[in-house]
Amino acid sequence: MDRLGVVDEIFLRTHRGLGTPIALQGLWRTADRVEPALLQRIHAALRVGPLGRRVTRSRVPGARRFWQPNTRAHPLEFREDTLPLEELLLWADTLGTDLDPEFGPGWRLAARWLSDGGSVVALTCSHALADARGLVHAVDSALREVVDARAVPAGAGRLESIFAGDARSRYTRESEWADAIRQWSVVVGGTIRALRHGIPKRPESEGPVRTGVDVLGAHGAIVQFRADEWDRVAAEHGGTANSLFILFVAMLLWDTGFPAHGISASLPVDTRDEPRVDNDLAMTEIVVDRADTPATLRKKARAAYERRMSSPGGMPEELLQVIPDRWAYALSKGAGERDILCSNIGTLPDSLSTVGDHPCIGVAARAIHPGLTTTHLPRTRLSGYLCRSGQDYVLSLVGLDPAIESDTALAEFAAEAAGRLGLDAYPW
Repeated sequence: MDRLGVVDEIFLRTHRGLGTPIALQGLWRTADRVEPALLQRIHAALRVGPLGRRVTRSRVPGARRFWQPNTRAHPLEFREDTLPLEELLLWADTLGTDLDPEFGPGWRLAARWLSDGGSVVALTCSHALADARGLVHAVDSALREVVDARAVPAGAGRLESIFAGDARSRYTRESEWADAIRQWSVVVGGTIRALRHGIPKRPESEGPVRTGVDVLGAHGAIVQFRADEWDRVAAEHGGTANSLFILFVAMLLWDTGFPAHGISASLPVDTRDEPRVDNDLAMTEIVVDRADTPATLRKKARAAYERRMSSPGGMPEELLQVIPDRWAYALSKGAGERDILCSNIGTLPDSLSTVGDHPCIGVAARAIHPGLTTTHLPRTRLSGYLCRSGQDYVLSLVGLDPAIESDTALAEFAAEAAGRLGLDAYPW
């Protein structure tokens, strides 16, 4: 199905200023310099790949928005002057502007040569286009296309013919009416059932009130760990790589001076049954206490994955797709936001461990918040994004707490926490 889901539309609203702005970003570091011609081939493959689409409004009230092909793209951004290594994240943070999943290109490919003799390649896309696993799928598809140079032009024709068929068969007025009837049926029936239990309360979306915050600066850090060491430490404490990850992020927040004994953590859950770029995820949550260990968090997370956050009062989530955007934003504001976010992206495909013939010395995935203001300051104070590439785990951290004063401070917090756990951390 090529219509937007509920989560897709939540992120589309954030793009329009209704919520915390968010874009996803993949970063590849190589030990040598990647040639511009290769980058242009990757750019061409991305342009006709799964990210080459845009949102289109339905003509029928209640029918969901849908995707149409969009081969327009921001040009490849590449400069041959070298970027100081310590400015890598500052540069990457600027790449989320002018991403428009509805009326313009929703993604951007950029690259720089680094002062250490290597390169960094960054792919940034609107969260409306894809979630983290979806972005991984899109890059995997593009890099495979580049390996087989003949597949790039074939891919373009294949994609356009598929969408053309969809436009003729599914995106007709008849199919829009069918989708609208289905949506309204679900919404009306589900709302009646929910109201039998009384008028639902608005979900708790606000965290502790933040005071003294006038100017917000999101700060980031990327830290690399040997996978065998990370797994060993997790096993020694009766946990898993994931439960150690959750504990690590919670420790960092406490280290910043967070006063509460318990930290509420939101955990994204991948719900896709096949590779696709859509936002195919749900959210669950656990509370991390100061006495928790990787073993206890393993049990908490396992139980949490069996229950997902649901819409308030049992109301059907499809309601958010048939009411005006501002009403939908008011009903879903802060949904899924907790004190910390721990997004375990998992093991990346082997295709992402190289850029053409250039082996990567590190691959990171994270979210950035272009244009974030205090008006849309989320409850989340610290986000962590963990992925495994080859023999390494790479942890990307994004701090939205005023106590995190700089990128350097966040990297220092991570190094100190790693030391207490017996881990060696290698910051980017």
